[in-house]
Amino acid sequence: MKFNTVLDKHYHPFIVELSAFSAGVAKEGHAFSARIAVSGGGNVYAYPLDLYAEGHEEENYRMIERLTKALLWIVGGHRVYLYAPEYVVARMKREYAPDGVRHKDAEMMARVFESDFEIVACAAPSDVPETTRKSLQLGGHLDGCRIGFDAGGSDRKVSAVVDGETVYSEEVVWNPKTTADWHYHYDGILAAMKSAAAKMPRVDAIGVSSAGIYVNNRAMLASLFRMIPADDFDAHIKDIYLNVAKEIGAPIEVANDGDVTALAGSMSLGENGILGIAMGTSEAGGYINTDGGINGWLNELAFVPVDLSAEAGYDEAADDIGVGAQYFSQDGVIKLAGYAGITFPEGMAPAEKLKVVQKMMEDGSPVAAQIYEDIGTYLGYATAFYSLFYQINHLIILGRVTSGRGGDLLLARAQKVLDEEYPELGVKISMPNEKMRRVGQSIAAASLPLIGK
Repeated sequence: MKFNTVLDKHYHPFIVELSAFSAGVAKEGHAFSARIAVSGGGNVYAYPLDLYAEGHEEENYRMIERLTKALLWIVGGHRVYLYAPEYVVARMKREYAPDGVRHKDAEMMARVFESDFEIVACAAPSDVPETTRKSLQLGGHLDGCRIGFDAGGSDRKVSAVVDGETVYSEEVVWNPKTTADWHYHYDGILAAMKSAAAKMPRVDAIGVSSAGIYVNNRAMLASLFRMIPADDFDAHIKDIYLNVAKEIGAPIEVANDGDVTALAGSMSLGENGILGIAMGTSEAGGYINTDGGINGWLNELAFVPVDLSAEAGYDEAADDIGVGAQYFSQDGVIKLAGYAGITFPEGMAPAEKLKVVQKMMEDGSPVAAQIYEDIGTYLGYATAFYSLFYQINHLIILGRVTSGRGGDLLLARAQKVLDEEYPELGVKISMPNEKMRRVGQSIAAASLPLIGK
């Protein structure tokens, strides 16, 4: 490991730990060839991993469990197939049981896929299903009169787009994550749609970019609606975008905001194999594959482990430690600021704390600069880990954490880590260029529906 985080003394990158584990197994000269596969929603992703043939039980288990957690949130699935030593399978079943430490992951996967979650013990490697590959077309259509809506955690943006040209755009501050009344969400979304519709002769289609997991344009799991009671969520939020579209009288296509970020990058760069990461309230991820489509995966990188240190920070939403949300978000900045001895006034909101660090960066603070360098180190190693699952030609980073001089420093450090540690990957990192800024998230969202389909 050539690059260390200065402020985070405990950081153990997943990719580095995994490489060291595999090297240790190989050195022993014999191994147990385990296999993991996650399955759900028509997707299967299989991952082979050589384990120590004897001894090292805790290390074996930790690698299987952390990789399973990563696969669940990168790909998604309600069924996990395991060919592994009996003690590994038995412990996995206990920890992902309703009273186990990983019960929340199991419950969320069951909710997303509307099927019971289960760990399936396999007697032979051949009992583990093989990876299935699919590529679904996503957006890129700009003909006709379209509404593009981008639902963020602190503001909502809407654009009226006529034959690829923006004729109207609006940005409104709102607080969806702290509001429990479903009417607030529905009324706000509908008001935005109507404001854009009024600027066009007709509405041919609506495209939505929204944080969360969406299946068939239905909200299955979304932090935007975290305060909504379960009964109201099922009755009013699952179909919130479909119901708004009915009121507007136009077809709609809803996609995860990370995928729309990657789509905007693909449209502006004219490239495929793009991973988009937005660093804001949390970490949002999306991917346009080398065919120019999407894999149909969850891409919920906020819940994917990136740090295997036992001292890694805890994330409440993931109910876990060491996951992306604590590294590639405003919480990651605040965490490192705390390590650096920076204090904030009592009761200051996270977004305001981020602004304090950004102001320090603009004023030339070396402490603030170190915060961004450390995040860049995190990002370099995390990107190498993500590359185990995605073919990444280009990484686009954006979000309020990357704004200002700190973002430039962060990007340069991450690129340096990749170039010197993992040159074989050939990943290039950039922030949105001027063309992408013109395309924008809400305009890329507007391109999602294929009119007439």
